[in-house]
Amino acid sequence: MIAPPPPPSSGDVTTIASLVDLAQAAGTSVSTASRALSGHSSVNEKTRLRIQKLADAHGFQPNRLARNLRLQRTQSIGLVLPLGHEAGQHLSDPFFLSLLGHLADGLTERGYDLVLSRVIPHDGTWLDRLVDSGRIDGLILIGQSDQSDVIDKVAARYAPIVVWGARLPGQRYLTVGSDNRLGGARAAEHLIAIGRRRLLYLGNASAPEFAERLAGFQDAVSRAGPGVAAAALDLHMTPDAAHLAIAKYLTEHPAPDAIFAASDVVAMSALRALRERGLSVPQDVAVVGYDDVTLAAHTAPALTTIRQDLVVGAKALIEILFRRIAGEPAQSLQLDPQLIVRGSSVA
Repeated sequence: MIAPPPPPSSGDVTTIASLVDLAQAAGTSVSTASRALSGHSSVNEKTRLRIQKLADAHGFQPNRLARNLRLQRTQSIGLVLPLGHEAGQHLSDPFFLSLLGHLADGLTERGYDLVLSRVIPHDGTWLDRLVDSGRIDGLILIGQSDQSDVIDKVAARYAPIVVWGARLPGQRYLTVGSDNRLGGARAAEHLIAIGRRRLLYLGNASAPEFAERLAGFQDAVSRAGPGVAAAALDLHMTPDAAHLAIAKYLTEHPAPDAIFAASDVVAMSALRALRERGLSVPQDVAVVGYDDVTLAAHTAPALTTIRQDLVVGAKALIEILFRRIAGEPAQSLQLDPQLIVRGSSVA
């Protein structure tokens, strides 16, 4: 009996134009070659590296579009900023840019593209259109704005959706975000601890995250007793709009001796308005922000803030989303907000 010829080696092949050619050159089945190129765990690392090296040497790349069609995958994740409460907000906001960068890095490592949208909702069907578009395999929302009911309705039928934001009672969708109420309380407690007694909150309370920060702020003021008074200024949280509102407040009211702003961007607008009014920080007015964006450490004075760990948050958003895409159970995650004390609120 004549023995069958051995499988061809990479030296026997001059052109690899298909998975069949690659499998023949590697001496494996077509399915093994395909799984090796996709990084599937069923292929051992030595075999995967050998097949990948062979493919690279011949400049072979599998047809990703055809593979995605077979798997009914787009290999894209939607990343959406809904702006029902703050239509003037932009993706250039330092907080959004920071979180976007971490998410983009994590999704790229998994071989996924981003489909980025900034949505100003005009009706209750905007999210249905996104998830039914056929363009994405899952969706990350940066904030829930005033759209929690819309998100809840869609999440009841569409599992791969996760939201950066506050955890609300009875919600169906999964969230990742800091404990906003605790963060607001820690900001107020710090200001009271350094001897401040006339506190002012700055923020737009129509979004759940900011409403929770205000509630925590008020909790801490209530616990402090009658010697501490607090007020709240509802404002649009874009830099120019916030600056105008704060400047107007300072001309019409006695200056507070402490400010807690619902975001670092608003806190920076407060620093500007106070300086223009001839008030010094922290001597006349102590200021605390929220988020700990990169710029917070570089203001003059450097900004005290409540840090949200965006590195951990982005990883959690991605992990939860891919568990939902795979049909696996997942849970919301609430991060512990950390007080970062800098020059804007020293005693």
